[in-house]
Amino acid sequence: MRTTYDEGDDILTVHLSEKPIARECSQDWNTHVSYADDGTVVEIVILEASKQGAWPLPRSEVA
Repeated sequence: MRTTYDEGDDILTVHLSEKPIARECSQDWNTHVSYADDGTVVEIVILEASKQGAWPLPRSEVA
């Protein structure tokens, strides 16, 4: 798993797998989930991440 954050656009991406993305689904206007062919989650994208409280991660959650 790896996490990337684009500060200019305020987009947080959580990469859970290196599998190819087969389909994407919007959970709401700012949260998007990408799936592999086998149904596993490949990545989660959060728009306006800092505004939504998803970034930065609280210190207690940083490993």
